[in-house]
Amino acid sequence: MAYNVKEVVANKPSRFMAGHRMCAGCGAPPVARMFLRALHEDDHAVICGATGCMEVSTFMYPYTSWTDSFIHTAFECAGATLSGAEAAYRSLKKQGKLPDDEHTKFIAFGGDGGTYDIGLQSLSGAMERGHDMVYVCYDNGAYMNTGIQRSSATPHFADTTTSPAGTKVPGKMQVRKDLTEVMASHHIPYVAQTIATANFKDLYEKAEKAIYTKGPAFVNVLAPCPRGWGYPTDELMQINKLAVDTCYWPLYEVENGKYKITYKPAKKLPIEEFLKPQRRFKHMFKPGNEWMIEEFQKELDERWEALLKLEEITNKE
Repeated sequence: MAYNVKEVVANKPSRFMAGHRMCAGCGAPPVARMFLRALHEDDHAVICGATGCMEVSTFMYPYTSWTDSFIHTAFECAGATLSGAEAAYRSLKKQGKLPDDEHTKFIAFGGDGGTYDIGLQSLSGAMERGHDMVYVCYDNGAYMNTGIQRSSATPHFADTTTSPAGTKVPGKMQVRKDLTEVMASHHIPYVAQTIATANFKDLYEKAEKAIYTKGPAFVNVLAPCPRGWGYPTDELMQINKLAVDTCYWPLYEVENGKYKITYKPAKKLPIEEFLKPQRRFKHMFKPGNEWMIEEFQKELDERWEALLKLEEITNKE
């Protein structure tokens, strides 16, 4: 059904309020604001925040940017904490201690450090057990909250404080973990990959689908960081657009095992277009380092072709 996302969003109250301490040009606040706008107005939410940039900047007692119930938990246990809350809710419903017309949704937010790495075990457990909840990863590609250390979400060759680019080691030597595919391998009802800005319609629609899919859902959202990535704060939208147009960050969903790419660039741009505006990749453009860009492009092309094949294979009748 055709609709205008601007009109839909404008007519809904914000559940993620102004006054937080997130950096200018950060991708995480638009993720939270748009994701929660996908909630139906009569529904309540229990939000669980893993320790990280978003948690420490939006919930400082007695101040909060969240209008729904909020639980702060440690890096490693957002999945476990929220699954426990969801299980308690189901128990109270079963016992008749909550009214039948009361609807609560359970949503976790965690950065890539608390999701790809530290919290992966509790996230995997919550998904495998089948809790009716959504886990949202705002992926900024490093441990930004504690000093820009590399994570398993950090891209190949990126310069971080624990993978510094120098004469001996050219940045992070390992390729980026594909957590969206890891979660798809859990065979849960809904998995999606989307982006903080540049395509709000894609983010809004996937958020609504994830929230209102019965059972576990996982949404991975690219959320650029101006401090860690090294771009001017007013270029957030452009960085996001380059991420999808180079296919560094494909937009797709996996619904009941079927892949659907929700955006295919009319003209796929070379990866240099995404890398060049970011300070963390500046060493890749020095003479003699052309091989890094070539290798990065090769990895990217292989992942994109694999995704295209998955879409084709899983949608054959």
